[in-house]
Amino acid sequence: MQGMIMHHAQAVEMTALIASRTENKELRLLGARISHSQAEEIRFMERWLETRGEPAEMKMAGMDNMDGMDMPGMDHSHHAMLMPGMLTAKQMDALRKANGTEFDRLFLTGMIQHHAGALVMVKDLFETAGAGQDAEIFNFATDVDSGQRAEIRIMETMLTKLP
Repeated sequence: MQGMIMHHAQAVEMTALIASRTENKELRLLGARISHSQAEEIRFMERWLETRGEPAEMKMAGMDNMDGMDMPGMDHSHHAMLMPGMLTAKQMDALRKANGTEFDRLFLTGMIQHHAGALVMVKDLFETAGAGQDAEIFNFATDVDSGQRAEIRIMETMLTKLP
């Protein structure tokens, strides 16, 4: 849950760039949809953790002296492990600098990558012994899975339509 909150937060950060980077109405609508669903899901996950007395943020053990070390999956700009599919600092930077069609393409390819990572996380959850026994989690993860699959299909179609 903590990892998925961090993962979702990046998607919200990505959609926040849309308004100032593109006039593409279809992309703007998609961004609003993604932003809304991810924000709702973040609230659900925060409540779920809160009722169990768990913090919403992941604790990164021994992360303070990591600068000299290069570990796979590390993004030093945030001192955070990258969850599956998350954009690297370099990818986020490119997205921030892009405009128009270039932005649209980077956003769509980036968000498809991001969503695919969430599907991996859900799959990992379902493959964890006993994880599916919590009905609330099972339903939540199933909703995330179907919602993100649907959005991936929409984004793939949108990509084909770009000039």
